[in-house]
Amino acid sequence: MRAVTTLSVVVLASAGIGHAVMTSLDADIARVDPFKDMKNRPRAGHGMNVLLVGTDGRDKITPAERHRFHLGGAPCHCTDTIMIVHISADRERASVVSLPRDSYTRVPATSARPAHAVKLNAAYAEGGPNLTVRTVEDMTHVKIDHYLEVDFTSFMKTVDVLGGVRICTPQPLKDSYTGLDLPAGTHTLMGGQALQYVRSRHVDGASDLGRMKRQQRFLAALIERASSSGVLLNPMKFRDVTRAVLGSVRADKGFGTDELIDLGRAMRNFSPSSSEFTTVPIGQMGYVVPGLGSTLKWDTEKADRLFAALRDDKPLAAAPAPRTAQAAAQVEVAPQQIVVQVENGTATAGLGRRVDAALAATGFRTTGRPANATERTGGRTVVVYDPRWDRSARSLATALPGSELRPQAGRGPVLKVIAGTDFRQVRRVRGQDTGPAPTVVRGDESVCS
Repeated sequence: MRAVTTLSVVVLASAGIGHAVMTSLDADIARVDPFKDMKNRPRAGHGMNVLLVGTDGRDKITPAERHRFHLGGAPCHCTDTIMIVHISADRERASVVSLPRDSYTRVPATSARPAHAVKLNAAYAEGGPNLTVRTVEDMTHVKIDHYLEVDFTSFMKTVDVLGGVRICTPQPLKDSYTGLDLPAGTHTLMGGQALQYVRSRHVDGASDLGRMKRQQRFLAALIERASSSGVLLNPMKFRDVTRAVLGSVRADKGFGTDELIDLGRAMRNFSPSSSEFTTVPIGQMGYVVPGLGSTLKWDTEKADRLFAALRDDKPLAAAPAPRTAQAAAQVEVAPQQIVVQVENGTATAGLGRRVDAALAATGFRTTGRPANATERTGGRTVVVYDPRWDRSARSLATALPGSELRPQAGRGPVLKVIAGTDFRQVRRVRGQDTGPAPTVVRGDESVCS
């Protein structure tokens, strides 16, 4: 995710580096006008809202890097990553909200075309920064104060100049699409490998939502690295890192040297503990729209509360809901993110349809086409899964008490349930992102201990 590097400029500026150094870097920033001719915008709130977007631009990447880090193919000229970063009015807190690129939305009408349905990341391809800002403001009712855009090259250079960023993973991460292959443990990632880490979508069944969590963890680790490595106290190192970021950045005309320095001076005490990260709440995964395919539909009520907190300059974290006797079991991956094919492994007619319906009723994305299994599993229900989607498999198995987990390499993201005679009911489960309020994580809870 390229957008994480842009916030590092703000963080690094907290050292209060001299005006002369920053002024020399101002010329490196390409300028855009995302607010041109915009009318009927949301009211201004308190604090500062920055829209960070990461595009898939790769013009300056070498052929060797394209091959090594799986960066081939033509760019789609769309926003691969979209975040709103809210800097509080007292400059003591940063709140980062990730907006899924496949979010269902309608872009506002323009002089060239009427309003119409799109996935959020397509707004950039249709109308560049201007339409992207208009669409985000229309969806969130949050006024965007500044716009920053970063590409692949800036991301890799920034991480390299910092000397790498340390991340931790309790589970192995392997994605054949990006080439990522990390065993469980702690790793210091340099630019290319860091790019693989934040781009990977196929390491588990969480897809884009899982990737956004990794991006948020990486951003927290980047902040920790910048604030603990001495970069902030070394004007020359600061200049090198900032130049690496700004060399591939596009920003609005109002975000200049003076604004960066003023903001940096106000953020001297910025740290991972003063940052918080969340993703806009999702109400429906796999919301199919003719002509667009599968999209993500926001939970309007929860999203409204989230963006109201941004407008009112309040922390995003909310008190946990009280537990009840009927509370659903919490699992690693929400059922709305897990695709399931059900098969009947018994001689009992209709059992497959009953299991399929019960899983769908509790939120799992079943295919709706149960079949008879080619093999009988005996009395026990079996969950067949690709080892790369082990977190999803464990979540599904929690919903089917007593079921057996059976790995099968190469299955892909669709899990299979072979229903046995032991099936009684589906237990209600909920993912970490599906409570009464969005899951909010502080930066110091995300970095390696």
